[in-house]
Amino acid sequence: MAAIDTLLLSRIQFGFTVGFHYIFPPLSIGLSWFVFGLVTKYKLSQDALYKGMARFWIKILAATFVVGAATGITMEFQFGTNWADYSRFVGDIFGAPLAIEAVVAFFLESTFLAIIVFAWDRVSLRAIWFASLMVALGTTLSAFWILVANSWQQTPAGFEIVDGRARLTDFTAAVLNASTWPRFLHTTSAAMATAAFFVMGISAAYLLRGEHNEFAKKSLTAAVIAGLVFSIGQLGTGDTSGKQVAKTQPAILAGMEGLYETQRGAGLLILGYPLPQQENTVVIFQIPKLLSFVSYGSFDAEVKGLKAFDKKDRPPVLVTFSTFRAMVGTGLAMIGLTALGLVLLWRRSLFNQKLFLRLAVLAVPLPFIANELGWVTAEMGRQPWVVYNVLRTSDAFSTSVPAAHVLTTGLGFVVVYAALFVAWVSVLRRIYLKGPENGNKVAR
Repeated sequence: MAAIDTLLLSRIQFGFTVGFHYIFPPLSIGLSWFVFGLVTKYKLSQDALYKGMARFWIKILAATFVVGAATGITMEFQFGTNWADYSRFVGDIFGAPLAIEAVVAFFLESTFLAIIVFAWDRVSLRAIWFASLMVALGTTLSAFWILVANSWQQTPAGFEIVDGRARLTDFTAAVLNASTWPRFLHTTSAAMATAAFFVMGISAAYLLRGEHNEFAKKSLTAAVIAGLVFSIGQLGTGDTSGKQVAKTQPAILAGMEGLYETQRGAGLLILGYPLPQQENTVVIFQIPKLLSFVSYGSFDAEVKGLKAFDKKDRPPVLVTFSTFRAMVGTGLAMIGLTALGLVLLWRRSLFNQKLFLRLAVLAVPLPFIANELGWVTAEMGRQPWVVYNVLRTSDAFSTSVPAAHVLTTGLGFVVVYAALFVAWVSVLRRIYLKGPENGNKVAR
């Protein structure tokens, strides 16, 4: 019983720490490219407004990066404490991508971020421009190498098992495994959308307050356009990722769709819900044959149902089914809101539509929620495997660590992370209230 408790608590602790950490990297990635665009605009135009915009968002980027870096470290410690058996198994595989991420990508973003934060008035504008580019590249490369490691767990390749450990045999095959590019494109698109909605919400709040109008109008315009582009991009890259899942992880697809019976010409469920105890799904409305088409490109393609897999190899259906649909629904809401914003922009009424501006402020959490839901879908969908079809989660945790220790450290993480989140929000609030340089503040 103690071993079961340790496994469950270890999973809860890791899920909590990763989920909390995942608030920050997508925003950092998206904001770093937004900052680079603003610095480029300032370099070309010499308009002081763009300088003020860039420096404002740099402050938010820096605060977000610090909290993201701090919360990311704890995950690596857990590999050696709560998940020692997992670390022994994958150490030869994970060593290379994680080392590259730390030495190359993290070095780029942290070093050059310090330059654009602290040395703006001490170096040339060309140096600031180059530094902002390196920060954007660094955050993106960091995401790539982390996703390489995570994708290898989903679709392991380029290895052999020797003495109970995975040994790397083909570095390229391991890095460019079947899910690396679909997941990387989907994640980076989500990061851009996250930053766009964040910028959109802050800008809308300024317009509602009648402050920093020129800053807010330019930021809101860029955010609405980018938000729509990358929200649609999430839909497209998500379709690519779904086709990869259908090909390499059919049990996950069945769980996401609540499909129990193997079918040719399977319909896409729009309204309904699974009944795991009865191994059945209540269908209220579905589009005939569409699941087969979107998964395999043929209306008559066979889609494997959950009953095609042993019960012990099936993902938790309710969680996978629910989070996937909630993610898609959130993504569609993001597309709808930014599409409305683009129409209002075209009609030259965007900045005066208070209802839209209020919705934009309220919509700031939407991409964060979608990111978390997508992560839960992928990670829970992979269960009961920690390395898909190779190593079970139940064989990966540290049996020597008492459940009480995991519980204590887990509660400690909750307290510390809550304090970090409050501190982060407080810093952002202070930056927001101070406002940007050259923001043309206008009193209400």
